[in-house]
Amino acid sequence: MTNRDWGIIALLLILAVFIWIQDLSWLSAASDSLPILATLPLFVWLGWPWRFIPSQTSLSNGGLLLSMIGFLLGGISGSTLLLALGWASLLWSWLRVRLEAVSRQNVKRLMILPIMAFPWIMLDGQMIGWWFRISGTWVAGNIFSAFGFNVVQEGTRLLVHGLPIEVSAACAGLNTLQSMIIAGSALAYVILGNHPAYWFNLLFLVILSWMANTLRIITICWAAVTFSPAFAAGFFHQWGGWLVLFLMFSLSYVLFSLQRTLFCRPAEV
Repeated sequence: MTNRDWGIIALLLILAVFIWIQDLSWLSAASDSLPILATLPLFVWLGWPWRFIPSQTSLSNGGLLLSMIGFLLGGISGSTLLLALGWASLLWSWLRVRLEAVSRQNVKRLMILPIMAFPWIMLDGQMIGWWFRISGTWVAGNIFSAFGFNVVQEGTRLLVHGLPIEVSAACAGLNTLQSMIIAGSALAYVILGNHPAYWFNLLFLVILSWMANTLRIITICWAAVTFSPAFAAGFFHQWGGWLVLFLMFSLSYVLFSLQRTLFCRPAEV
């Protein structure tokens, strides 16, 4: 690595700090947001060994342009997602011209991690959270109805045998959704490697996250009806997010391992 490379790394670190501090709303759920800081070390570890070409090459003009647009629009709109995309574009415009071919291909598959290294889902994803809540409430209501409960749905509010259950913003799963996608992406990379199914599974992780969060809503509603609303809203609710993360990670492991068994069998002689 050259002095210029170290200068670009320093710039990336400064910009990363700026993105984190430009909107401190994530501090309201710091215990869920701070684990995202482990994403970049995870990116470095999974991409190891980093093999740089000896010659110095100019950065990609297209990547620099995308980075400038991302930071400009992100700064104007206050969108952490656009800032994250701008940061990732700058990172890739550097790596794609400095890494050897094999390392570049491996790192290309990991570029989802730098994009997810900032708390943009929590800061910008309120619409995502609303869809998670309204759809999860609908599924929960239909399941309880199928089991003979008297259920009335009013938006994100359920009346189960007259007991009101509000699926609040805390039940949207935004605080753990990003951790789910990060953990799932890393797991997909480790298990599936260079198989084309890896890209499909990055999209499938969102569906798995929705399924896990919907299961959480159903479980909390069941706890409220079976025991008490206080029990469901207390310790049970607090640790429900981490239970969802564990369930999603376990389900991802099973599905990725099954795909590896089906798709990555050694050729028969």
